[in-house]
Amino acid sequence: MADRRKVVVTGFEPFGEHAVNSSWVAVQELERIGLGDAVDLYVCEVPVEYQAVQELLPSLWKEHQPQLVVHVGVSGLATTVTLEQCGHNKGYMRLDNCRFCPASQCCMEDGPDCIQSVLDMDTVCKRVNESNIGVVVSVSKDAGRYLCDYTYYMSLHLGQGHAAFVHVPPLGKPYSGQDLGRGLQAILQEMLKQLEDHKDNGPCNHTH
Repeated sequence: MADRRKVVVTGFEPFGEHAVNSSWVAVQELERIGLGDAVDLYVCEVPVEYQAVQELLPSLWKEHQPQLVVHVGVSGLATTVTLEQCGHNKGYMRLDNCRFCPASQCCMEDGPDCIQSVLDMDTVCKRVNESNIGVVVSVSKDAGRYLCDYTYYMSLHLGQGHAAFVHVPPLGKPYSGQDLGRGLQAILQEMLKQLEDHKDNGPCNHTH
């Protein structure tokens, strides 16, 4: 079938105080419930390492040629499921799981400071919240200048904006893995709908 859509969704491995990373739990739950028959879903767990991300992301985009890549990460500060609108290039000073951080403290030497997703996160947020799935969604423009933000920026660059980032709270604060998986399912279905609608409205003139 020509109109099958390929979506890649990633979660992160444990790090710091997050001995169980709720992002990967949520992604595994999403894999279990799926995104419907028309979507091929591929999931993978991402190391909390800058260099590993640099190697992994280009191969994910190249190998799968997805319509959308959604990265999911945990935020100890989050109490809602949070959609990130953009990724940032500079300010990476926190050490990763290998005690490493980029000497330049940035993702790409000459990249723009910020890359926006082609998706309108405010609209996705509004629609998911209106559907009353029992998970509250909000929008942020600061993904935190750690592996989450770093991964998002790289993916936005590689996919020309066809990427998204979702921050989830730690398990039980307040949502279970099943709640988070259900939330991700609703969010991704809304994102895919938005991409489909935009495709029908003719070519978009995003400047990169």
